[in-house]
Amino acid sequence: MPDVLLTVGTRKGLFVGRRHDGRWEFDDPGFPAQAVYSVAIDTRRPTPRLLAGGDSAHWGPSVFHSDDLGRTWTEPARPAVKFPEDTGASLERVWQLHPAPEHSPDVVYAGTEPAALFRSADGGESFELVRPLWEHPTRSKWVPGGGGEAVHTVVTDPRDPDALTVAVSTAGVFRSRDGGAAWAPSNHGVSAVFLPDPNPEFGQCVHKIAQDAGDKDRLYLQNHWGVFRSDDAGGSWTDIGSGLPSDFGFAVAAHPHRPDTAYVFPITADSDRVPAGRRCRVYRTTDAGGTWEPLSRGLPEGDHYGTVLRDALCTDDADPAGVYFGNRNGEVYASADDGDSWRLLAEHLPDVLCVRAAVI
Repeated sequence: MPDVLLTVGTRKGLFVGRRHDGRWEFDDPGFPAQAVYSVAIDTRRPTPRLLAGGDSAHWGPSVFHSDDLGRTWTEPARPAVKFPEDTGASLERVWQLHPAPEHSPDVVYAGTEPAALFRSADGGESFELVRPLWEHPTRSKWVPGGGGEAVHTVVTDPRDPDALTVAVSTAGVFRSRDGGAAWAPSNHGVSAVFLPDPNPEFGQCVHKIAQDAGDKDRLYLQNHWGVFRSDDAGGSWTDIGSGLPSDFGFAVAAHPHRPDTAYVFPITADSDRVPAGRRCRVYRTTDAGGTWEPLSRGLPEGDHYGTVLRDALCTDDADPAGVYFGNRNGEVYASADDGDSWRLLAEHLPDVLCVRAAVI
């Protein structure tokens, strides 16, 4: 087994685990008393850089970085993410930290609440507001979701540094094809069952998007009711939720190497946010959503109530792939065989908000 670094952001701190020679060990938690809503592992450097979006109840939100695999952390002297004064806004939370592909080696994106996209050109040490999205003409009609109004997902294209896709709660999917200079809603086919018009141009409550390993124009989307696929980089979407015990959920992740393969964690309903059927099961498709199979070997067999949030399901870049998820019960599970079997890595943690893993 390759060595793997696993980061687990929780309501009360960041837990960093390492797999070496097949054995897992976790460090003492960092960022005590801080909620860590976003983590990224930037593997474009010789030693991966870790980025963490911490949220202190006393000092407020900030972005930290570590160049020694989480043993020590640095906070910039000036706030890394800050709204310009003329916006009249202040940062509430960093929901997403996303290193760009190899074609943009120092670029990192941050998605925030209030709903905005920031861009860094120095590896995540400082960020600038992407104003065209902030000033989008539809913004005045965006409505916060249950978790607030946030840019919580950023998708980049390894073929094209100017292609950007974001998901906004609850405004839906927006795309740019010119490096963020112009943005267009891209929600055709995604439903908004909670609105009078269930098929609006924007206003969908998209929960997460993942990009296919083989076809970079293929995206998987977990919606507030509905699982969808796009084959044209978000231009249009097709429902692929048939075969799931529920098409409500928060998380979706793609296999790092195997095309047409993705994972979701179904939740019973928006009004009953527990695992579908009260069973702890990840569902996998290997045919781009044509069919789904439950993955439960090694997971709890009885009634289970651990909800998996939007960034708390991920894969690493091993082959076979590691698949990981954490839940609001404070449990972290891992698979080293593409999801075929699972083991409990940690329990009794605070609420798990996000997980990220990478081979090191």
